[in-house]
Amino acid sequence: MTIDQILVTVVGALAILGVGAYFLWPRTSEARAVTTSSGDQEALILVKGGYSPDRIVAEAGKPIRLLFRREESSACSERVVFPDFHKSAFLPQGAVTPIELPPAKPGEYQFHCQMVMLRGTLVVR
Repeated sequence: MTIDQILVTVVGALAILGVGAYFLWPRTSEARAVTTSSGDQEALILVKGGYSPDRIVAEAGKPIRLLFRREESSACSERVVFPDFHKSAFLPQGAVTPIELPPAKPGEYQFHCQMVMLRGTLVVR
């Protein structure tokens, strides 16, 4: 192999790894739920190609209200499911949909779309 062939092979391999990492590497953003005047905790989650933020931190023992604002038309994102709470909700496009969750024990609770392609985590401390 010539030096040119080695260079092209290395650059090509790095490009493939970069594209793979972009699409497959998990991206997370974290936000803390805000306590309202009623004592509930609240966080707004944007649904657009994923959940943003996709990691919500809340306090144990307080009710939690997650507000989902869906800004896309993908069929996958039209429903959010909370398996640990046995809850799910339809998310109309362009609207804010509140999801009321009871006070939870410390732990991590997953939520996802109906096809389990979009994923998020509620962290209760």
